Amino acid sequence: MKRLLEVSILMPCLNEAETIGRCVDQARESIARMALKAEVLVADNGSTDGSQQIARAHGAKVVLVDEPGYGAAIRGGVAASSSRYIIMGDADESYDFGEIPPILERLREGDDLVMGNRFAGGIEKGAMPWSHRWIGNPVLSLTGRIFFSSSVRDFHCGLRGFSVDAFRRMRLNTTGMEFASEIVVKASLASMKISEVPIQLHRDGRSRPPHLRTWRDGWRHLRFLLLFCPRWLFLIPGLALLLVGSAVTLWLLGGTRHIGSIGLDVHTMLVSGIFALIGYELILFAAFIKIFGMRAGFLPADRRTESFFRVATLEKGLLAGGSLTLAGFALVFLAVVSWSRNGYGALDTEASMRPLIVAVLLIAGGVQTVFASFVMSMLGIRDNVVVRPSIVLEPDLVAVDVPGIGSRSLLTGRRARAVIGGP
Repeated sequence: MKRLLEVSILMPCLNEAETIGRCVDQARESIARMALKAEVLVADNGSTDGSQQIARAHGAKVVLVDEPGYGAAIRGGVAASSSRYIIMGDADESYDFGEIPPILERLREGDDLVMGNRFAGGIEKGAMPWSHRWIGNPVLSLTGRIFFSSSVRDFHCGLRGFSVDAFRRMRLNTTGMEFASEIVVKASLASMKISEVPIQLHRDGRSRPPHLRTWRDGWRHLRFLLLFCPRWLFLIPGLALLLVGSAVTLWLLGGTRHIGSIGLDVHTMLVSGIFALIGYELILFAAFIKIFGMRAGFLPADRRTESFFRVATLEKGLLAGGSLTLAGFALVFLAVVSWSRNGYGALDTEASMRPLIVAVLLIAGGVQTVFASFVMSMLGIRDNVVVRPSIVLEPDLVAVDVPGIGSRSLLTGRRARAVIGGP
């Protein structure tokens, strides 16, 4: 669709009758001062206090979004926009819409996402609860920077701008408060151009409590960050458990070990073996989620991951899993043979348990590998893939004389025609 305006100033709204009018006036003043071809767009999420009428009376375009949630309101507003860029901000007077010029300047220079940074611009006294200022926002933003290699220092600033084209490429899915994190995460994963500008946070003008709930919405943000980073949620803890558990198990395979006055024996070996098995399971979960996320479009394509799974085929997985399982059963067989030599009587628990622990771990790991190979193979199946040939061989018409028939055109050769493009 052709974009007729340059900017839409978008405000999500839910019962903001006390402040929405002043916010719209402030945004329109900025538009007039900058001589922008723009609109003020209010995405109303079911207000019952007359916010829609107030917004329209002050000159805003109002879009009614039935699906509840902060993210749903933003997505509904963007869908109704006719602009190239979106600059969004809360409708509670916590942000000054007179601060949009540096955001728009960065968008015009080609940035895909421009975030406001309240910690760099200043936070007015009483504008942010101490738990949000010193714990919640810093911890979640630091987590996001580590998980997704992002440079953004304020993941949850409500004043931000983005191009509509970038917004579409992000393929956003969430509808709640975690939408604020999703924009940054998806832009970072897609290697989009992201920048930050200092923004001041003011005390909001409402007499009622904010919609944000500290623990509920904080957990939703953290949960989203974890789900979109299987490396930190599954892979790294899994590798740590697998390596440490395996090392301790092998260390104790030779007999009792002492660390100072503490003796470690078969019981510790059993626990460390279980840790190793849990670690292996976590690594498999990381692989499942990575493949599913890439196929479903939640996670970007990763060349290293794609290359690994081209090499790690179903057949190789079955071979590896089968080998581990057979090795485990071989150890069990040897243990039974040893037991038979003792007349199937009482055994030395410490000596007999060590190889059996290893046997059980090999069997469990092998069986998991076999079935995990099937699951990964199923997840890796692509559907609706259109395959186009790069070379088309077309027949040539050649005139020949056929006895009793005369000259006829027969298909005798083939001519190659290159086709530009691919699947």
